[in-house]
Amino acid sequence: MSKGQKRIGILTAGGDCPGLNAAIRGVGKTALLKYGYSILGFSSGYLGLIRNEYKVLDELALSGILTVGGTILGSSREKPFKETEYDDYIMSKPDHIVENYKALGLDCLVCIGGNGTQKTAWRLAELGINVIGVPKTIDNDVRGTDLTFGFDSAVAIAAEAIDRLHTTANSHKRIMVVEVMGHSAGWLTLNAGVAAGGDVILIPEIPYDLDIIAEYLNRRAALGKPYSIVVVAEGIALPPKSSGKPRTVPAGGFIAHQIQKITGLETRETILGYIQRGGSPTARDRVVATELGSYAAEMIHRGDFGKMAAYDGFALKSVSLEDVAKGAKTVPPDHPLIAYARSLDTCFGDRR
Repeated sequence: MSKGQKRIGILTAGGDCPGLNAAIRGVGKTALLKYGYSILGFSSGYLGLIRNEYKVLDELALSGILTVGGTILGSSREKPFKETEYDDYIMSKPDHIVENYKALGLDCLVCIGGNGTQKTAWRLAELGINVIGVPKTIDNDVRGTDLTFGFDSAVAIAAEAIDRLHTTANSHKRIMVVEVMGHSAGWLTLNAGVAAGGDVILIPEIPYDLDIIAEYLNRRAALGKPYSIVVVAEGIALPPKSSGKPRTVPAGGFIAHQIQKITGLETRETILGYIQRGGSPTARDRVVATELGSYAAEMIHRGDFGKMAAYDGFALKSVSLEDVAKGAKTVPPDHPLIAYARSLDTCFGDRR
């Protein structure tokens, strides 16, 4: 590193998703080629910062990765501020990070990840580290941005899977229940369900009634429609057991069992699981990841620290990590896409 040259660190943390490498490339190539910074890539998310495990990212390392799934840096769900039974050790992790950050002479740390990653980034900023966040998640639930990379790819994957289930459901005259990821937010389920023509879409933000769902499915059967597709978000609330204890079964399995029990119609469930997170990013996610990454490098250049690169419509802006850390972004019950879907007689499990 030449005298006076800025040095930045990059990490990818949390669950993997399509577009991580495109984001690394967006940050790295802009910082390297436009501003002449040197770049270190930390391995396995925040673990790499704690363990001081990194590699130099030159132009060659950043070439040929735009279309590649996964992350060349690796990832982990390490939460440096989370207390466990080994409190003394755990609580020293932030100190290790600050120490390594200073020893390496870093001018900024770019944290690419979802809600947990951005919350940790904010806490590191409070310790005096120059931090910039880049939002990724298939759930699209990061507060402060209208869009995250990884979301478009996951919608495409989930929609294609549901498309394929249409033919199976039709062939056997069954109800097919499909469970989609998303944690406590319904963005992925809503968009994939609408894109694939789901008849029933259940998301965490709209309370559902099993009797209303059964009534709707029975009506479809009476009209001569031989099958139905029910798209269920993994994070919907499940009623407690008769003992009062919470249910721990998958949401899709519970809904499928209840539908068959109430309606008598043959019902099967499919849990898409991790297949939604893998593979090469869509063209849209490559663009989103590139834009967010390159914008993060611009933020570094102007010293806009303690912020996250974000979308406001189609425009890019920086938002406070303190605000981002306040919680997940959920689907408003009056979201226009819900209204459009209702106009097509899509059932959301309520009476509207």
